[in-house]
Amino acid sequence: MRTVVVLLVATALVLAGPVAWAYNCPVVIKQAEDLIKKAEAGKVTPETRQFIDESKKLVAEAKAHHENAKTKRDHGDAVRKAKTAAAFAEEAIILQNP
Repeated sequence: MRTVVVLLVATALVLAGPVAWAYNCPVVIKQAEDLIKKAEAGKVTPETRQFIDESKKLVAEAKAHHENAKTKRDHGDAVRKAKTAAAFAEEAIILQNP
């Protein structure tokens, strides 16, 4: 009985996870934009400028995917691009600190 309950909960999480993940585009995009602002506020070098520029490009693409989304996959693409943009911005921030 306990195994059945665990399997049902795990299945529900697997099925519900992508739905919740797919529609939080604005939240993830906002997080990426905040990290870009933080990176720009620090000491920007030519090395970190490349990461910041790439982040900005990916955020713009994420916004376009979200605005033109027709399917869950489109929302997923927007989230993926926004998370990648956040990662580039975080790397720029890390490189700014000695």
